[in-house]
Amino acid sequence: MAGSAAAQGAVSAICSTDQAWCEMAATEFSKATGLRVQQTHKATGEALAQLRAEAANPKTDLWWGGTGDPFLQAAEIGLLEPYRPDYLDQLHGWSVRQYAMTQNRVGGFYTSAIGFGFNTELLRKKKLPEPHCWADLVKPGYKGEIEISHPVSSGTAYTILAGLVQLLGEDAAFDYMKQLHRNVTTYTRSGQAQAPNVAKGEVAVGVSFIFGFEGWRYNKYPVKTAAPCEGTSYEIGGIALVKGGRNPAGARRYYDWLMSPAGQSIGGKANSLQVPANKTFKTDPRIPSLDDVKLIKYDFEKYGRAAERRRLLERWTREVESLPR
Repeated sequence: MAGSAAAQGAVSAICSTDQAWCEMAATEFSKATGLRVQQTHKATGEALAQLRAEAANPKTDLWWGGTGDPFLQAAEIGLLEPYRPDYLDQLHGWSVRQYAMTQNRVGGFYTSAIGFGFNTELLRKKKLPEPHCWADLVKPGYKGEIEISHPVSSGTAYTILAGLVQLLGEDAAFDYMKQLHRNVTTYTRSGQAQAPNVAKGEVAVGVSFIFGFEGWRYNKYPVKTAAPCEGTSYEIGGIALVKGGRNPAGARRYYDWLMSPAGQSIGGKANSLQVPANKTFKTDPRIPSLDDVKLIKYDFEKYGRAAERRRLLERWTREVESLPR
């Protein structure tokens, strides 16, 4: 399938951000350029696993969107092709730093912070207070009321895990996650599940990127958000060319379009409200500001390493996931 795509000039891509943005971007790019896109939607952990499996015979040209740590790991193990665009001066400093840190193998596509989304009607019905701190989530009243994604498959959950380790210290973070585990009802495959599940009242509290909940709030669902009072981690979503991709010229065209004002503005149109990397256009006013969010000093270099990710995930699986709930 991918071989025939390359033969016909199509770009084979994996998109790991919100599905609506993925689909709209592929459609609008094809309209603008006449170039077809064959694109699959996968959580970042799953996308990384696919690129590793395909390494000897890559079937993907471009990977974009989703948490940046798996992109950094893909760069480290040689799965990505260096690309330094000539429009770096149009991008925010946090985006440009990703290029510098990865020898131009990963660009910063957008940014957003981890926080809580909660269904105000459900909390009121259950007589539960709105959570505003990490410490709130481990209180007994929230047992069975919290949903979070699974760090092995979800880059979002790995960002939460690595952030708590940096915020609290590793042993204290694992003690915290064992307490949180008692209150978690489900570990979902992807970090994009929490917002719709909270909005529709299927769960009271979701832990994920704040932006994901905001679109539902603007659509008049009973959703509010909070950034943890103690501090929180954040992502720089990635974009990268795959090493050995079959359509490098088409992949660069799609990449450049995605990083342009036309491509970056698709996020807001698709109700995906991350802060875009390109600073040369007026962004959607609904995008939540990070000015009042207490961001930790996230060490992308350390926690983006494959060995560190593997070590933390193995410890989480061994010490947290194995516990009864």
